[in-house]
Amino acid sequence: MHAFAPSPQSARRLGGFTLIELLIAVAIVAILATVALPSFLDSLRKSRRSEAFTAMATVQQAQEQYRSRNAGYAGTLALLGITSSTSTPSGYYTLSVITEPSTIATTYTVSAVAVGGTSQAQDGSCRRMAVRASGGQLSYAGCASCGFAPADFSETNACWAR
Repeated sequence: MHAFAPSPQSARRLGGFTLIELLIAVAIVAILATVALPSFLDSLRKSRRSEAFTAMATVQQAQEQYRSRNAGYAGTLALLGITSSTSTPSGYYTLSVITEPSTIATTYTVSAVAVGGTSQAQDGSCRRMAVRASGGQLSYAGCASCGFAPADFSETNACWAR
């Protein structure tokens, strides 16, 4: 026999990965993806909330400008000069304004509702966010399934955590 001839066992090892090793590697990648993907999507949704915050802040500024020229707040976005769209620029949220039912509104609520079919519609307790201005005080709320029911402003919501 030659001194440099590989044995049958060492020749098999030089061939590459075995099927078992490949399956173990795929399983590890799948487990990591299962753990990391939901966390990534939650971070993405949280970052998209800033678009709703910015849009609601724009409506708040328009309300204050409207009130400086009128006796109360505007009851519609159209009265504020927002006629082109009631959606945020990327289309993840729809905006609405609700005022108190009186002739001179001294309270208003701006809502941003996640558009169905977008990833924001799965945003847990922040599918609908709202800001209420009443008596010079701002209150913040968020809810997952309240639809068009009044938002709960009784406690600070995690949607607004900075």
